[in-house]
Amino acid sequence: QVQLVESGGGLAQPGGSLRLSCVASGFRLMDYAMGWFRQAPGQERAFVAADGITTVYADSVKGRFTISRDNAQNTMYLQMNSLKSEDTTIFYCARAWGAVAESSPLKYRAWGRGTQVTVSS
Repeated sequence: QVQLVESGGGLAQPGGSLRLSCVASGFRLMDYAMGWFRQAPGQERAFVAADGITTVYADSVKGRFTISRDNAQNTMYLQMNSLKSEDTTIFYCARAWGAVAESSPLKYRAWGRGTQVTVSS
C-alpha cells in the first residue's frame, strides 16, 4: 500500500528555516518523480517543487526552497529558507504517476495528509 507521511512543519519566524520530510512506503522512491504542493483554506492546491528526471520549482520559491531525496531512506525533503508570512499554509508531498517532474497536481497519484507551516513573528 502506497503511503506518504509528512513531518517537519511548525512555527518559524520570517527569514527563518524549516525542513520538511516525506517518508514513503509501499514503493521505491527512486522509481518515481516526487513533488511538494501547498494549499491554503479555500484555495486550490499549488505547486511548490518537484524532483524527477529534472527538478522544477515554482517561481515563488526559487532560490529559497530546495527539494532533495534520500532514496536509501525512501525519504524526500524540502529545505525552506528565507521563509515569508505568505508561506504559511499546509504542505503536502505527492508521488507522480511516472518519473517526470510535473507541476500539475493531476499528474500525481498519491498524497500525504500534509504538515502545517506557520511563518509569523
